Amino acid sequence: MEDQVYIPREKPLKNAVQLFWEINRKNTGLSKEVIVPKGIVEIVFNFSSEVAFNSQLYNETFKIPKCFIQGYHTCPITLDLPDSQSLFGVVLQATATRSLFQVPAGEFARQCIDLTLVDPAFNTLWHQLAEKETFQERTIYFSDWLFKRLSSLTDFELAINELLCMQVNKTLDVPTLSDWLCYSPRHLSRIFYGLTGMNTENTLLYLKYRKALDLIHYSNLSLTRIAYACEFSDQSHFIKTFKRFTSITPKAYQSKKSNVAGHLFEYVR
Repeated sequence: MEDQVYIPREKPLKNAVQLFWEINRKNTGLSKEVIVPKGIVEIVFNFSSEVAFNSQLYNETFKIPKCFIQGYHTCPITLDLPDSQSLFGVVLQATATRSLFQVPAGEFARQCIDLTLVDPAFNTLWHQLAEKETFQERTIYFSDWLFKRLSSLTDFELAINELLCMQVNKTLDVPTLSDWLCYSPRHLSRIFYGLTGMNTENTLLYLKYRKALDLIHYSNLSLTRIAYACEFSDQSHFIKTFKRFTSITPKAYQSKKSNVAGHLFEYVR
């Protein structure tokens, strides 16, 4: 497998994009891929020879389109993998999504929306990116395309992005965030719903789950220590929350985890 990632470090691109990624896989022997919820908004371009391969999401089967956007998911996506895959993706900052689509990111929550049906310009963009020979060329081209459509983000929007990316050291409860962001709990809930499709309480629970997912993947902490570090009330609450979003327990995820955070693979038998 050949996976590539680029994380923008300079403004204004870093204010709009969390990262760019690309995978090119061929004859890996993989049959299925399970992607647990990762708390991101992303655009994916599918250049695979078998463009429309099957996926299962929210008990429905559909074919992965050539270009789609997806928002916050609350259950895993299962992919029936073809022999080869070629995908290019852009993980957006949640508050930057409105500049591109004139709707908040929450409109894409729990969905995979075919962008070529929303705007024919994405069909043209797909062809233009497909003609590029390298990940770097695609990243530069998409960045240029993005700059023409973006507006500046406010300090509040930047703070929200940092929170959703877990780049701030704040207690994940409503009173703390309400004081920090200077918004009433009711107003804050409307803001989070517009970005994640969840109210404040559920968004904060989701962020705790996301932090736990990263710690399971990248640290050697015990699951008990992880539950404490992520502010769960107890081990039972941690397990229940993790299973709510992933359909498996933290221990089961830990035993099955791959080299890619949030992705579990099955091989052809």
